[in-house]
Amino acid sequence: MSIDAIQDIYPEDYAWCYGCGRLNKEGLHFKTIWQGDKTITVYTPRPEHTAIPGFVYGGLIGSLIDCHGTGSASMALHRKNGHEIGDGTEPPRFVTASLRVDFMKPTPHGIPLKAIGTVEEIHPKKFKIRTEVFAHNDCCAKGEVIAAVMPAAFKQKSEV
Repeated sequence: MSIDAIQDIYPEDYAWCYGCGRLNKEGLHFKTIWQGDKTITVYTPRPEHTAIPGFVYGGLIGSLIDCHGTGSASMALHRKNGHEIGDGTEPPRFVTASLRVDFMKPTPHGIPLKAIGTVEEIHPKKFKIRTEVFAHNDCCAKGEVIAAVMPAAFKQKSEV
């Protein structure tokens, strides 16, 4: 099995996110990969992700930008540390410090959405990810995530 997405290698204790956790049976299972120097997440909304008939619920788009951002930050720091997805090393985990979403136009339902991210390191433990969400070739939303390395205290509490 080829492992391309950062979410495929998150440790089991941290793979339960509703948006991107591979172990969350009811979750969305977003998967973020590299495409050149950009990060990509493609997701096709399910019928229940409807705002009004024919259009995607904005909260789903916010979740897509959020998980895409933290996944992108994880990939960027993993690569900065000399690793690549699938090389057997555990990636760093991030939490959302800030999330901003701007809706550019209504997002049509029933087609794949493509989140494209640009990663910028702003501090040794923080990354800014600017994301555009496209439906076909139309940019429907833009967002920005400030992602912070998961604090050690959080890791210790989750292990209890």
